[in-house]
Amino acid sequence: MVLQFLAPLFMSQPRLPTFDELPPFHDMPGCGWIWGEDDQLGTVNLLSDEVVQRACREQVRIGKSISLNWPINFPEKPLFHRHALQHESHIIHEYDNPAIRDDTLFLSGSQWDGLKHFGVLEHGVYYNNVRASSIPLGSVDCTDPKAVDPLALKLGIQNWANHGICGRGVLLDMVRYWEAKGTPVDPWTSYAIAPKELEECAKAQGITFRRGDILLLRVGFIRKYYESTREERDRLAGVKTYVNELAGIEPTDDMKRFLWNNHFSAIASDQPALEVWPVPEGYVHLHQTLLGLWGMPIGEFFDLEALSQLCADSGRYSFFFSSWPLNILGGVASPPNASAMF
Repeated sequence: MVLQFLAPLFMSQPRLPTFDELPPFHDMPGCGWIWGEDDQLGTVNLLSDEVVQRACREQVRIGKSISLNWPINFPEKPLFHRHALQHESHIIHEYDNPAIRDDTLFLSGSQWDGLKHFGVLEHGVYYNNVRASSIPLGSVDCTDPKAVDPLALKLGIQNWANHGICGRGVLLDMVRYWEAKGTPVDPWTSYAIAPKELEECAKAQGITFRRGDILLLRVGFIRKYYESTREERDRLAGVKTYVNELAGIEPTDDMKRFLWNNHFSAIASDQPALEVWPVPEGYVHLHQTLLGLWGMPIGEFFDLEALSQLCADSGRYSFFFSSWPLNILGGVASPPNASAMF
């Protein structure tokens, strides 16, 4: 029913619907299933050939590139009960020669959350009303590469891997914005960033948003991680009696309006969860809207330190952003393989 309602609106107008024009999904406002019932790209659809071409033509001027990938070694003790990096270098037994070896990896570090990471919890569906129970768990059987179970592939990260997440990136350096105001924010506290702050930061940096922008937020996690003691980092990882507190964007309808009405194609930050943690009382995870209702990639643990310095030195906070997730069939998430090019 949502798709039938939205299709004429989307097809008949040169603009996209506003947040308040989107229908609700049950009691959740702003359902953005507007690209057809078979769509598996979500807001990455905004990164059309024309959008990418314009961004490349305008943004790549001096040929300098900066990696946005935090080493997969960090954090040493991951948050949210995730697995730490396991990296083993081993000799290929067939050759039995120490000069020939391979790696075995369990990854941490920077990542994109994909469309199977977080759905609309109360109703048990992922993006585009795909029932979570319909997608099998476990590894994808690739015995016959021409007959992989389509349900296992549904909403997999391979869709973004094959399309690419490339276009104009914009950095909102909230750390410098707060410090310039004389109101620094501790990224390891549950500080909720309001849309007004994002708008004021963009204005101070001379940024005007446009459709398809990839929004990057520097909130300060990685800088503080490097500045902290081992004991402080261990405490952040948490024990069962400790509740992690993390700064991030607030899960309000006003924040949803800001993100949707600016029509960002993706959003990422240097924080572990993007949104404020824990979720404020009376609200639900913003992940449910971004991933479940919009299909918007969520980037976490992006290393924005070198990017922040270059932007400050040049006075330029836009660039060509390039990210090619790993082509994992049916994958839930992926390292971003992301860079900013100037």
